[in-house]
Amino acid sequence: MSPVDRSRLPVPGTSPSYRFPEVRKVRLPNGLCVWTVEHRSVPVVTLVLLVGVGSAADPAARPGLASLTGDMLDEGAGDRSALEVHDALARIGASFDTEVGPDATLLTLTTLDRFRQRGLRLLADLVLRPRFDPDEFERVRQLRANRLRQLRDLPPALADRAFASLLYGSHPYGHLAIGSEDALQQIALEDVRQYHRRAYRPSAITLVAVGDASHEQLLADASEAFGHWPESDPDPTIAEALARALQPPAAAPARLALVDRPGAAQSELRLGHVAVPRSTPDYHALVLLNMVLGGQFVSRINMNLREGKGFTYGARTSFDFRRGPGPFQLQVSVQTAATAQAIHESFDEIAAIRGPRPVSSDELALGVAALTRGYARNFETAEQIARAATQIALYDLPDDYFAEFVPRVERVTADDVTRVSAQHLDPSRLTTLVVGDYDTIANDLGRLELGIPSVLSADVF
Repeated sequence: MSPVDRSRLPVPGTSPSYRFPEVRKVRLPNGLCVWTVEHRSVPVVTLVLLVGVGSAADPAARPGLASLTGDMLDEGAGDRSALEVHDALARIGASFDTEVGPDATLLTLTTLDRFRQRGLRLLADLVLRPRFDPDEFERVRQLRANRLRQLRDLPPALADRAFASLLYGSHPYGHLAIGSEDALQQIALEDVRQYHRRAYRPSAITLVAVGDASHEQLLADASEAFGHWPESDPDPTIAEALARALQPPAAAPARLALVDRPGAAQSELRLGHVAVPRSTPDYHALVLLNMVLGGQFVSRINMNLREGKGFTYGARTSFDFRRGPGPFQLQVSVQTAATAQAIHESFDEIAAIRGPRPVSSDELALGVAALTRGYARNFETAEQIARAATQIALYDLPDDYFAEFVPRVERVTADDVTRVSAQHLDPSRLTTLVVGDYDTIANDLGRLELGIPSVLSADVF
């Protein structure tokens, strides 16, 4: 037996290669794309319907319309009431989920493969023939109104909604999918019906079917369920909103903003600015940059604010990559007394990684390992594979994107990280939002030289 040196960590081996399963793509005569993937490990099928329209297409006076429409799809469809829809899902052991983001709406149904045809027909009913019952609409709207009122009292949720508005203003990305209380009261059932007719069109949809069946079986069943759906003309209003979303917004009007919460023991902070779209050639370097800056526990900002200063339980940064320019942001909740110093330290860390204190070889290696060592675990289930395939469809990624992710991350150098930091992070453009006790922190905020804070009302969001 070879002796083991327990005085040092073992040297990691090379990253295992990963091969994403074959995706076959067929466009039906009505324009709907069907992507099929064979996944034979368990007798399960996942169906993801990707509608290429999300909250960015909400009318300016109706934020939340896309999300409300998505919520209504399983509240009765075809000849089934809302209760009968959920009974039909239960009879085939299916889970159904609706997710509305800025760029897309995802409808996900997972069931046993032997119920594949029934699952597809049920999914088709939900998408093609929603009932939009007035009583169900009022019930869903009331539930959403209650949720919006609850979110107003949750500092993290309030910060997220206010920060999106600060960064993007009237841009299509300037609101969250859930919308606002005022807009919710203005949305009528007819708005939902019209939005569904305009946004849910075969040529705007990709159906990803992943399961324990052949490509031919998956395609045949999908065609039987969705092939008779007639195509309709594109809506110019939606097309205009989607085109606007691809353009950068106007510059944020305030460098420092505050939502006053008298007596708050903590301050909820958001720092960031509009960055780059998912199509940027610097994507892999930016993902690695984020791991070093604030994307994992041992990142610079978390080690500074949590381990070094004891201001918080955790801080993190992220690039939210979208079809249009998405935000870079830092989010953290800190002790009220530490608000200004936490902002100062965060600015310093962002400025330092751009060149004054560039990424070290050890930090780079740790970031690469965090991104690559467990990478294959992201593709263990049919649902994971289906959702990965929808990323390829939504962002027009190459078919070998997931197979090439690990090698491309491993080719990123420290110089690459420094370059993209300097190019895509700009402390002079950072907008800072504080949700906290203004009277307690006002004097300290004044020493940051960010100008007089713009005080916002929580009732607006």
